[in-house]
Amino acid sequence: MNVPSTPVQVNQSERAVRQSTVVSALQAVLPAHALLWHNEDTTPYECDGLTAYRQRPLVVALPETEDQVAAVLKVCHALDVPVIARGAGTGLSGGAMPHAMGVTLALAKFNRISRIDPRARTAVVQAGVRNLAISEAAAPHGLYYAPDPSSQIACTIGGNVAENSGGVHCLKYGLTLHNVLQVRGFTVEGEPITFGAEALDTPGLDLLSLVIGSEGMLAVITEVTVKLVPKPLLARCIMASFNNVRKAGDAVASVIAEGIIPAGLEMMDKPMTAAVEDFVHAGYDLNAEAILLCESDGTPEEVEEEIGRMSAVLRRCGATAIAVSRDEAERLRFWSGRKNAFPASGRISPDYMCMDSTIPRKRLADILLAIAEMEKKYRLRCANVFHAGDGNLHPLILFDANDADQLHRCELFGADILETSVAMGGTVTGEHGVGVEKLNSMCVQFSAEENAQMFAVKRAFDTNGLLNPGKVIPTLQRCAEYGKMLVRGGQLAHPELPRF
Repeated sequence: MNVPSTPVQVNQSERAVRQSTVVSALQAVLPAHALLWHNEDTTPYECDGLTAYRQRPLVVALPETEDQVAAVLKVCHALDVPVIARGAGTGLSGGAMPHAMGVTLALAKFNRISRIDPRARTAVVQAGVRNLAISEAAAPHGLYYAPDPSSQIACTIGGNVAENSGGVHCLKYGLTLHNVLQVRGFTVEGEPITFGAEALDTPGLDLLSLVIGSEGMLAVITEVTVKLVPKPLLARCIMASFNNVRKAGDAVASVIAEGIIPAGLEMMDKPMTAAVEDFVHAGYDLNAEAILLCESDGTPEEVEEEIGRMSAVLRRCGATAIAVSRDEAERLRFWSGRKNAFPASGRISPDYMCMDSTIPRKRLADILLAIAEMEKKYRLRCANVFHAGDGNLHPLILFDANDADQLHRCELFGADILETSVAMGGTVTGEHGVGVEKLNSMCVQFSAEENAQMFAVKRAFDTNGLLNPGKVIPTLQRCAEYGKMLVRGGQLAHPELPRF
C-alpha cells in the first residue's frame, strides 16, 4: 500500500519553533492540564487501532467545553496549523493518526449523555460517549441504540459518525447513517454548525449524510442526536456449519433472496473460528470450513416463524449442522465469539491488519477462495470474518510488524484484497474508513475527475485543508506514483481496472 509505517521525517528545529508558538497560543485558551506536548505525554496518541503506522503529534489538546473546542480551532486556523480530531482511538484505518506539525484534538472529555427522550425515542449525547453507554442509559426505558461495532465497549459515537460504523446488526437496523438525526460541531474556523435536525427531515441539501462518514475532514463533531429503538421481546440465533466456503456463501445469498432480513447474518472461516473458540469457548464447530450466525428478533411468534424459514434455507444450501440458541445466555455465547474476533486474533499473532472492503453477496465464496490463494502468494496467514448479510469483509492479515519484510508483504496483501474486491464489483471500504491505510486503493476505485470532485467538497468546508489533511482522498501525484510502483513491482493484479 506504500503508506509510511515510520514517522514522517521533519526538520526538528522547525518543529520545535512551531511547537513553541502553538503551545503558547493554546495556553491562552486552555487550562494547563488540557494541553500536552512533551514526548512522554503525546506518545499514547501516536496511532489509532492501526498500530503499524505511527506519528507523534506536535501538541495534544483536551478541551472540556464547546467554547474551548471553538477557541482551539480559531487558534489553529489563525496559525495555519492542521487539526486531527480523535475519539477513543479505536479506528482501524489510521484516520486519527496525528500530523507531525499539527494538533490532535482529543474529545475524550466530551463523555456526557445530555438527554434521553423515551417518547421521541432519541438520545442527545456528546461525541466522546461510548457506543455501548448509550444503550446502557436507554435500557430502563426499554430502548437501545442499534449500531453495535465490535469495539462498542470502547469506541465513541463521534468516531462512529466519522466512519459511518455498522456492526453485526447493521443488516436489519442500518449503519450509523440510518440511526442519527442530528450532528452538531464546529467548522475549521471555530464557527458552530449543525447538520440535520431532530425532525425526520430538514430543508435544503442533505448535509447530514455528507458529514457522516467524512472521517473528520469537514467539521469537528461535539454532539450527536441518535435514534433509539425498542428492545425486541425475543432474539434467537442460529449457528450453522458448512463443509466448504462456497456453500456458506451461497447460503447467505439464498437467505436474502428468500425475502428474509435477519437481525444479524455473520460468517467466519475455519481459522477464525479456531482462534475465537480457544479464546472465549463459544461452542463453535471446529470441523466446519465456515459457520454462519443468523439472528432473528421480534415477537416470539415472528422469531419462531423466521427461525424456521432460515433453518430450512440453510439445510437446503448444505448446512452440515444447525444449532439454535435455547435461551438468552446461549445466544450471547454464540455472539461472544464473533464480538471477540479481533482480540482473539491478537492472541495468535504479534500483529494483524484488519481490512474492510465490500463485495456483492453472491461473490462471498469467490473472495474467500481468492484470499486463500493470496495467503500462498504473500506467505502470510489470514483469518476471515464477514458482515455477510451486506457483503462487508473483515479479513485479518496476521504478521509481525517488527519484520519490515512481513509488513511490506502485509501491505501488498491488503491492497490485493481491496483491488480484488473492486474487480468483483465492490468497494475499498465498508465501515472502517479510508484514513491513511486505503489511500492508494482509492486510486484504483476512483478516477482523477472523481477524486477532484471529492477535493472540491472538502474545500467548500475547509479551504486551506487543515482538518485531517493527507487522508481519505489521494492526490493525482500520489496515484501516479502508486501506478509506477505497481508496474515496477509487477503487482498489477487487475490490469483491467482504471488507473491514473
